[in-house]
Amino acid sequence: MNPKTTALVLIEYQNDFTSTGGVFHDGVKAVMESTNMLANTVAVVKQARAAGVAVMHAPITFAEGYGELTGHPYGILKGVVDNKAFRKDSWGAAIVDALKPQSGDIVIEGKRGLDAFASTNLDFILRSKGIRTVVLGGFLTNCCVESTMRSAYERGFDVVTLKDCTATLSQEAQDMALAHNFGMFSHPMSHKEFLGELAPVAA
Repeated sequence: MNPKTTALVLIEYQNDFTSTGGVFHDGVKAVMESTNMLANTVAVVKQARAAGVAVMHAPITFAEGYGELTGHPYGILKGVVDNKAFRKDSWGAAIVDALKPQSGDIVIEGKRGLDAFASTNLDFILRSKGIRTVVLGGFLTNCCVESTMRSAYERGFDVVTLKDCTATLSQEAQDMALAHNFGMFSHPMSHKEFLGELAPVAA
C-alpha cells in the first residue's frame, strides 16, 4: 500500500463522542473501551503521518439553531438536534485533543450529514492529491463510517475500514456492522494490519 496515494479519513473524533461530558459519550463509551479505538487511532495516525499518508479530519458541525437541517429532522439527526450536539465553536464540536490536527493535516469542511462526501469537497481533495486508497475510522461505525465507506466504494476508491478504530452505540450494532457490512464495501483491517501493509513502502 503506497502511502503517497493513501488518505486516512478520521470521522467525527469530536468531544461530543470521545470525551467525558460529551453529549453522546455515555452512549459510545462501552464500545470505545471494547475496541480501544481512541488509543488505536492515535497510534495509527502517528505512524501513518510519519509514513507520508495524508491525514484528513471530517468533523460534523452545525450553526446554532441547526438551520442547515430541515425544520423536522428525524432519525439520527433528530438526536443531534434534540441533544444540541456538535454546535459550531463549542467544546463538544471540537476535535479531541489527542487527535488535534497537525501541520499538513486537512480538515474537511461542511459535513452536515452522515456521508462525509455528500456536503463537502472531500472527493475533490482526494482526487486532486492523487489518492487511491481511503482508510476510515471514527463514529458511528454503522452510521457515518458506513455511509462514507459505501460512498467511497461507489466512487471507485480502494477502501479500508479500521475495525478497531470505530465505535457505535451498542456492541451488538458494532458486531453486526463488522460481521455483515464492512466486508461488502471495504477491506476490513485492524490498525496493526493496516500499518503492516504500509511498512514495506515506508521502510
